[in-house]
This record gives sequence, C-alpha cells and structure tokens, in this order.
Amino acid sequence: QAQLVESGGGLVQAGGSLRLSCSVSGRAFSSYTMAWFRQAPGKEREFVAVISESGGTTVYRDSVKGRFTISRDNAKSAVNLQMNSLKSEDSAVYYCAMRDTCCTYNYKEYEFWGQGTQVTVSS
Repeated sequence: QAQLVESGGGLVQAGGSLRLSCSVSGRAFSSYTMAWFRQAPGKEREFVAVISESGGTTVYRDSVKGRFTISRDNAKSAVNLQMNSLKSEDSAVYYCAMRDTCCTYNYKEYEFWGQGTQVTVSS
C-alpha cells in the first residue's frame, strides 16, 4: 500500500503563490504517474495537473495553464505543484494521486490518494 502525504496548503491573497508537495512511500515512486486534483465544497473532484513517470510529459487543466507547474523528484519520491497568480476560484482541497500508467484526467482511475491539503485564496 502506498502512503501519500501532502503539505504546503494555506491561506493566501489573490495573486499570491503557494507550493504544494506530496511525499510518497511504500511504492516504487519512479514507476508511477502522479497527479494533482482538487475539490471545492459541493463540487466534484477535478483534475489539475499530471506528470508522467519520467517527468517528460505534463498536462494541465486549461484554467491553470501558465500559472501552475507540476514537477517531480524521483530521488526524493516527491511531486510538487507550484501555484502562482492564485485566484479565488482556485480555493479547494488539493489531493495528490498516483497510478501506474499515464495520463488520465479521471480521478476514478487513480489507485492511491493523499489526505488532501486546504488551499484558500482570499480576494
């Protein structure tokens, strides 16, 4: 069983930045695709970004393109999400997730999940 632990969430003003991190243990991290999802109250969980096993492929939802950057450090078994120019609509609980093949957007196809970290953007 894999363990995923997110960190880095918090309260930030609109236009500010946050960096989320997800540390993974229990699995061969470099063999897994990693993704970030988010879920706002009353809404379905939605795809944010995904990165392939090697880091050579990244995909973003349209609303975060140019503002968010996903990266991974296979030596440290960690994936990061740098979020810049944050907007109030980015407020949500952010989850990291992993699966063995790249690069679906469907959260139901991800095998392992973290507990989530809250991001709140004040306008």
